[in-house]
Parts: sequence; structure tokens; C-alpha cells
Amino acid sequence: METPPVVVITGATNGLGRLASLDLARKGAHVVMIARSRQKADALTQEIAQIAPGSKADVFLADLSLLADVERVGRQITAGFPRIDVLINNAGVHAFSQRVTAEGLSEMTVVNYLAPWMLTDLLRERLTASAPSRIVTVASQASKHSGDSGPVRDLGDTAPYSRRESSLRYGWTKLLDIMFTQELGRQLQGTGVAVTCCDPGFNVTGLGRDLPGAGTLEKVLKALPIGDPQHGADIIVRLATDPAFAEITGGYFGARGGKPLTCPPAGSDEEIQRELWWATADFLHEVRSTWP
Repeated sequence: METPPVVVITGATNGLGRLASLDLARKGAHVVMIARSRQKADALTQEIAQIAPGSKADVFLADLSLLADVERVGRQITAGFPRIDVLINNAGVHAFSQRVTAEGLSEMTVVNYLAPWMLTDLLRERLTASAPSRIVTVASQASKHSGDSGPVRDLGDTAPYSRRESSLRYGWTKLLDIMFTQELGRQLQGTGVAVTCCDPGFNVTGLGRDLPGAGTLEKVLKALPIGDPQHGADIIVRLATDPAFAEITGGYFGARGGKPLTCPPAGSDEEIQRELWWATADFLHEVRSTWP
């Protein structure tokens, strides 16, 4: 009997992640979810068992706003799985005001960029050894709007920002995801690891749950219907499973039809992408050096 592919996915219990996890289970994947809530993870595990009887699902609890948690869960997954076929960096947040984590970092920067960078780095050797394999990161066309300064900025910046400024900060974190994908794609060229990212389109999910009136807006948009999150989940699953994307590395694709997209000019230069990569590696090394 063929061993089901092991798919590790963050942000699995909400929005796009939940829909993608269900679709992956239907396709026969062994879904390994990284979740913050045990209650939500258990509910999703039960849902997977109902729609895909006999499928495998595992849960690893972690708060992805804490890099120490990312480190721990990455090592636990590596120890628990001799093979990893796909990593999906899906978790994301749009914080409408600055929130500083217990580690003294900006929550949005950590969840949207530093956590997926670190988790990918921790699982990189296992993914490479498991090739052909894939790394999929959820980015956004919000990356087109990331502010006037260059993309390589202070990753530890915790300065306050307004609700309006939060959109620029969110766009910046998603620009970093695209840059990270394209640099990693070059690094893994020829290894059999397909590295891609996507814009899931406008989706009604819990991403903007902190916005006043978000619940009412979500109901209105779903009734129209606008912002169907299934479109976003579909492109995530396609990049993770479709043979058409098996040998593409460094690609960026849109939700509608998997149309190729380009990295915004601010972050498209290979040299800048490489600079960001090493700036991130150095920053995370400094963060780790402060841990007990």
C-alpha cells in the first residue's frame, strides 16, 4: 500500500488553512497541522475523519507569534517524520495596531514572515531529503503596497502604527514572503524541491478579525457572494499537489487559474532578495542567542 504524502500546514484550523486541509485529506494526504488551539484542531481532526475516512491527521500545538515555539515545533516535526513531502506556510495575521510579543517583536512581522522563514529552515533538510517535495507560502498582492522605503528594513521594529498604516506594514510582510520564496527557489534549484508562493485573492476569512465590524462585513460578503475563501484554498492545494507545479521553483501564482504573477519591483532584484535572506538569517541568529 502506498504511503500517503505528509503535508505540514500552518494556520490549519481557520479560513483558507481549514479548507485546504480538508481538500488535502480528500486527496489522500497525511495532514500534519500546526495549530494554536487544541479545541479547533480536535474539531478539524474529527471533520477530516468524517470526509476522508481512514486518512491520517496529526496535530502539533504552537503559537507562531513566538519564535521559540516555532523552533520547538519544527524540531518536533523533524523528529517525528522521516519524510515530509510538502510544507505549506499558510498562517497569517493583519494586526490593525502594533502588538508586541512576549519576545519583544512585532506580532505581524513574526507570524507573516519570520515564523515561516524559520520553520522552512528547520524543515529544509528533511524536505530536500524527501524530494520530490514542495514548499508553498501564502503571500498576497497586498505586497504591491508596502511603503516607500526599501524592503530590507529593521525586522525588529516595534514602533506603533495606525490602522491605515497597518495595510502598508501587512503588504511589506507579504512582499518579504515573495522575496524569500524566490531566493529559496534559487538556492534549491536542482534539488527536486519545488518552491512557490501564491496570492489567494480577496477572501472572507478570519485574517482581519480585529477590524471593528469584521463579523458583519463577512456575513454581507458571503451572502453576495464575494471573497469565497475556497478560491484561495484551491490555489494552495494546486501548488501543493498538481503535477503542473512539480518542477517550478521560485514561482508566484494567483488564485484565479494559477496565473503567474511577478514580484513587485521593490523586491524583485535578486541582489536585494539575497540581502534580505542573510539579514533575516542574522536577525534570527541574534534572537536565538538571547534564549536560555
